[in-house]
Amino acid sequence: MKVADGFAGIGGSSEGAKMAGAEIVWTGNHWQEAVAIHARNHPQAMHTCQDMHQVNPALIPQHDIFLASPCCQGHSPARGKANGNPQHDSSRATAWSILSIAEYHKEDVIIVENVPAFTKWALYPAWRQALHALGYAISPYIIDAADHGVPQNRERLYLVMTRSKHPIELTLPHRPHVGADSFIDFSHGSWSKIDRPGRSAATLSRIAAGRRRFGDRFLAPYYGTGSGQTGRDIARPIGTITTRDRWAVIDGDRMRMLTKHECAAAMGFRPDYILPEQHTLAVHMIGNAVCPVVMCDLINSIKEAA
Repeated sequence: MKVADGFAGIGGSSEGAKMAGAEIVWTGNHWQEAVAIHARNHPQAMHTCQDMHQVNPALIPQHDIFLASPCCQGHSPARGKANGNPQHDSSRATAWSILSIAEYHKEDVIIVENVPAFTKWALYPAWRQALHALGYAISPYIIDAADHGVPQNRERLYLVMTRSKHPIELTLPHRPHVGADSFIDFSHGSWSKIDRPGRSAATLSRIAAGRRRFGDRFLAPYYGTGSGQTGRDIARPIGTITTRDRWAVIDGDRMRMLTKHECAAAMGFRPDYILPEQHTLAVHMIGNAVCPVVMCDLINSIKEAA
């Protein structure tokens, strides 16, 4: 089975496809730094650094499955005040590039990953109808990575498209949840005293609330709702890994942010997966990635249903 990966980023979808026994023949991404990291982890694939709207489908090798994770920022509720600005109109439009590739290659299967709010996009009905016109039936799945044994609650939409009369019905595995304590290493990282001068009152309040609920060791996010005010038990999956440092590890009177390797582990990447040297860059790429285990399970389920 041959796979092409558009919007490949750091390589979460490619890694998942490889885990499922597929050969990655081509990947595309507009960001040179992401392409370089992907190439180090998947050197056998052809790599194209180009805006997906400008990719010539004829230059993509033949493949059975096309994976695509178009920009999600314009659909995510987390975009906040940027809602509706031209930047996000442009990011939403990246989904249209999938159509030119599908029209040319007529792949057996296309898997599109995005935030669940993707289906609320005003042009989603037209986009979906265009894929129907190309002969694709669409099965939507909203999947929490934690249900696949990934130590993170990360809910994403996966549109499984097949060139068939009826949508495919998949039987996906459901694994026990794994806690954040499976990847947090209390002997590593840059720790600092919680009660140091300059620590914000809001941070101290969140930590105090977490101590009351969970004791000396827990997670405290620096921003966001939900766990943002109460902390999070390390025995349960961590909340969503984002594109910037969010989760602090609390251990008694000290604290630190997650390391880049812990963020990668929370996504389900293998321990030896190559990451950017710079922490901020690595976290940004990891937060944009697809959980490899989820993509692996999807592809294996598609093979079983075929």
